[in-house]
Amino acid sequence: MRPLQGMLVVTLEHAIAAPFCTRQLADLGARVIKVERPGEGDFARAYDTRTRGLASHFVWCNRSKESLTLDLKNPAARAVLQKLVERADVLVQNLAPGAAARMGLDHASLEPVNPGIVVCDISGYGEGGPYTEKKAYDLLIQSESGFVSVTGTPKHPSKAGLSIADIAAGMYAYSSVLAALLERGRTGRGRRLEISMLEAMSEWMGYPLFYTLDGQSPPVRAGASHAAIYPYGPFTCGDGKSVVLGVQHDREWTAFCDKVLLQPGLAQAYMGNAQRLAHKDKLRDIIEAVFARLTAAQLIDRLESAQIANAQLNEMADLWRHPQLAARGRWAEIDTPGGPVPALFPPHHVRGAEPPPMDPVPSLGQHTDGILAELGYSDAEIARLRAERAI
Repeated sequence: MRPLQGMLVVTLEHAIAAPFCTRQLADLGARVIKVERPGEGDFARAYDTRTRGLASHFVWCNRSKESLTLDLKNPAARAVLQKLVERADVLVQNLAPGAAARMGLDHASLEPVNPGIVVCDISGYGEGGPYTEKKAYDLLIQSESGFVSVTGTPKHPSKAGLSIADIAAGMYAYSSVLAALLERGRTGRGRRLEISMLEAMSEWMGYPLFYTLDGQSPPVRAGASHAAIYPYGPFTCGDGKSVVLGVQHDREWTAFCDKVLLQPGLAQAYMGNAQRLAHKDKLRDIIEAVFARLTAAQLIDRLESAQIANAQLNEMADLWRHPQLAARGRWAEIDTPGGPVPALFPPHHVRGAEPPPMDPVPSLGQHTDGILAELGYSDAEIARLRAERAI
C-alpha cells in the first residue's frame, strides 16, 4: 500500500509551487483532483510546447492527477467544489491573495463541516504585512530574497536556471502537509498551513545571511565556482572539456597537490582554505597550467586516484543518458495528451517497494464528468452545468 493511498487532495493551483507540492503527494499515492478554469486551465499549460506539444513545466508537475474544470465565478460550480472539499483530506491553493477565503475555502470556513481537513495556502509573501497583496512570481522572489545578488559573475547577477523559489515553497508545502497529516492521526483534527515563497527562499539563504551578519560584506559572485572555498569549481582541460572539482579541507588539498598537480611541495605553502582563497588567482594559474596538458578523462583519472570529488559539467543531453540513472533503473514512461514521454521516478522511490503511480498527465477537464458522477450528479445535471458553462 502506498503511504497516502486513500487520501483525497483537492488543489486550486497554477504555475509551479502548488503543482510541485501536489505532484509529490500524488507520487505517494494520494488521489489529487486539480481544479482548473474551463477552456484555459492552469496557465502553465501554455508556457511552451516543447514536450510532445505540451508545456514542459506542466508535464513535470502534473502527472498522476485528475483534471476537473469549474468556473468558480459560477454559483453552481462553487457548489460542486464545496461538495468535493467537504470530503477532502487536504486542500492546497495558490490563488491570488484572499481569493480562496472570499469563496469560503479558508480553513476557518471549512473546519466546521470537515474538521479533519488540512488547508495549505501558498502565497508570495504571506498574510499580514505591507507585501500581503503584492503579486509574486519565481524570478521576483529570487530577486526579493537576495538570491540573485549572490548568484552569477562579479559583473552580472543572475537568476537560477530553474524555478528555485517555486520549488522551495512547494517542498515546504509538501513536507508541512505530511506533518499535518501525521498530527491529524493523533488528534483527529486538521489545521491551516501557510507557506510564503519569500520565507521559503529566505530560509535557503541562511548561509549568505549569516555570512553578512553585523553588516559584513556579502559573498562574491563567483560564477560556477564556490565563493568561499578554493579550489572548488570548473576548470578547462587541454581538450577543451570542463571538469568540476572540489577540495574541501587540508587533507584533500595535500592529496590534490601530490597526486593531481604532481607538486607535493605546493601544499604547505597554501595550507588552510583562507590562505588558498586569498591567493586563488596565483593558484588558478598553477592549476590551469597543469590541466592544460591533460584531457578531461586523464584529469578525472588523477582526481579519482587522489579521492578528490569531481564531476563533469553536463548539459541536458548528458543528463538524459546519464549512466548512473540508467544503471539504477530511474526511468519510467508516462502518458500525456501528446503521447508517451520518459519520466524519472521520484527520489523517494526504492526499487522493490510499491512503485509510485506514474499515471498520465491529464488533458484539461478530462475527469470532470466522472468526478461529478461520483458526487451524485446525473447525466442531465452534468449536461446543464456544461450548458451554463459552469464546467
